[in-house]
Amino acid sequence: MKPISEIRNEYSKGSLDIANVDRNPIVQFNKWFQEALQAEVLEPNAMTLSTVTKSGRPAARIVLLKGVEDNTFIFFTNYQSKKGNDLEHNPFCSLTFFWPELERQVRIDGLCERTTPEASERYFQSRPRGSQIGAWASPQSNLIVNREILEARVKEIEKRFEGKVVLPKPNQWGGYAVTPLEIEFWQGRSNRLHDRIVYYFSNDQWVTHRLAP
Repeated sequence: MKPISEIRNEYSKGSLDIANVDRNPIVQFNKWFQEALQAEVLEPNAMTLSTVTKSGRPAARIVLLKGVEDNTFIFFTNYQSKKGNDLEHNPFCSLTFFWPELERQVRIDGLCERTTPEASERYFQSRPRGSQIGAWASPQSNLIVNREILEARVKEIEKRFEGKVVLPKPNQWGGYAVTPLEIEFWQGRSNRLHDRIVYYFSNDQWVTHRLAP
């Protein structure tokens, strides 16, 4: 078995120059996201959401980006989940995208707040029926004895809403919008001398800098 310490790849697919990026990081993100779609990156909207617990410890998990609207990054979840409780306590969070097919990473630090109930309802009712039932059935992040409990709850919800094409949104489920304060674009380069361009939001405008790798 190859030692973990010997696993390494050389990056050579691209470069990133501060003179060639858009002055608006949201525009730059959308450009890179479209390129990730064109490259058929597996789940390009998968991102690591990092939060801070009440005890001050970091916590991270993968969630899915569901939109970039009004200069914010949108995702949906159970408000009573662990991440929901973290964000209720401390609304600052980080989002990280990694697209290995393009040797790129995007890191976003920002402030998170709930979307409107109307926006959450619209998205919820656009989801497949099975996902709607799952949102009702799962007490996300709570301890459960076994999977049979979930399956029983699914049957209960299916019976409760039998005959309805779409389900109403559960009160504990909805969206979050992350307003970015800092966005970093990372392009892998050879010899670990990667390109890093960072945007800081300062005095109502974006300021761009290059970071050492």
